[in-house]
Amino acid sequence: MFSSYREDKYFLSRALPVLVGLITVYSLLILLSVQINAVALAILLMVIFCLINIPVAVAIVLAALLGGLHAGMDFPAILESLNDNILGGAQVGMTYIMVGAFAVALARSGILDWLAQKMTQRLNRDSVQVRNQVKWTLFFIFIVASLLSQNLIPVHIAFIPVLIPPLLNMMNKLKIDRRAVACILACGISSSYLLLPFGFGAIYLNEILLENINTVGGGLGLEATAVMAPKAMFFPVMGILAGMLVAVFISYRKPREYALNLDTMNTEEHKVDSTIKWQPLLMTLLAVVAVLLFQVFFDSLFIGAMIGFMILGFSGIYSWKEQDDVFTQGIRLMAEIAVIITIASGFAGVLTATGDIDPLVASATEFFGNNQLLGAAIMLLVGLFITIGFGDSFASVPILAPIYIPLAVALGFSPLATIALLGASAALGDAGSPASTITLGATAGLNADGQHDHVKDSVIPTFLHANIGMLLFTWIAVVWILN
Repeated sequence: MFSSYREDKYFLSRALPVLVGLITVYSLLILLSVQINAVALAILLMVIFCLINIPVAVAIVLAALLGGLHAGMDFPAILESLNDNILGGAQVGMTYIMVGAFAVALARSGILDWLAQKMTQRLNRDSVQVRNQVKWTLFFIFIVASLLSQNLIPVHIAFIPVLIPPLLNMMNKLKIDRRAVACILACGISSSYLLLPFGFGAIYLNEILLENINTVGGGLGLEATAVMAPKAMFFPVMGILAGMLVAVFISYRKPREYALNLDTMNTEEHKVDSTIKWQPLLMTLLAVVAVLLFQVFFDSLFIGAMIGFMILGFSGIYSWKEQDDVFTQGIRLMAEIAVIITIASGFAGVLTATGDIDPLVASATEFFGNNQLLGAAIMLLVGLFITIGFGDSFASVPILAPIYIPLAVALGFSPLATIALLGASAALGDAGSPASTITLGATAGLNADGQHDHVKDSVIPTFLHANIGMLLFTWIAVVWILN
């Protein structure tokens, strides 16, 4: 039974020492009667488990169980909290599955194949100038698609596993470092919904961020308007974009070798006509508009994606008998993401149930007193840590708002600075969490041929570039510019 472990060099040299070290350190702290915050412990364990190649879904559940037990919760209570919140996350997971089906149907229009074919033709000319043109064209496409996916065409991350796989062989020929692409996708997606008040941006900025600020800050004399949110979030977003530029031009600019001639078209089982016809284009445009309208006016991305899927099904882009096949491919495309999102909701529920979130934030605030410089730094770092655990900036705002807003008012921060502090604190970590939809989406597309690791190639690069840039720019802005 244990012979396989004796032959597993990674387990013996990496995983086992880390696990033994964790147990040893935890035991020593308990023996020394050192207080350990359950939320901090659970988040730290989740990150470490992911780093030693425990599957993300398993790592999340295991960290939640251990964090809950440390907080003194009995096992049935942990399971109840986990299950109750998983049921809530299941709705979001089903939405992503439906969006995945729509995305696969959208791919059948042939637009992506046509794009890949045209760029491959240019690449075959094999000149340095042409190769650079193709490379920067790809980067431009990724940036534009990331921005549009949050606002104009609100499919969120579903475009990534559809757009990226047909282009992987081309990226391999160009020796593009996929970590740079992961950073482009993560930074583009984050920047879009944090700055532009449309689509998902309208939900985050207006319905969540401003709603919580006005609800909590109303009794403190703090009032924020819709006009203020984009102004306040401008500098945090500039930090994200600065991080993206560092990733593209410095960190991952050097060529990186990948295996060529692999089947990267895993989103479709047969070739489609790569010529562009007016009918598929028209019906594709109609489907996209339908998804947008349902998302904006009815606040239902699930129904919008279903309507879009039906329009494409009736359009004749693919035969009627392929309906089930296309839908099944959509499920396969987004299944892992949907599962992790669902489980992450349970993890967040357990963190809340421990009752250790407030003490974590409160203990951090004891260090800064009336010092705005130190206070802003601590608030941002705590927000970063909490959001890594939740994997969702949207869910982090209601948790941080009741504590951060009174602190910001007490420290004398302006309304703009307060919005930036809360908005950035809740978003920090979203692009660098193993359980984030952003990093999961990037991996779903870039790992279509099995050459892109989720933690090493998506989570760590996006954490370093998107989050650090955002943290620094926000810190400077709230203390010296917006205040």
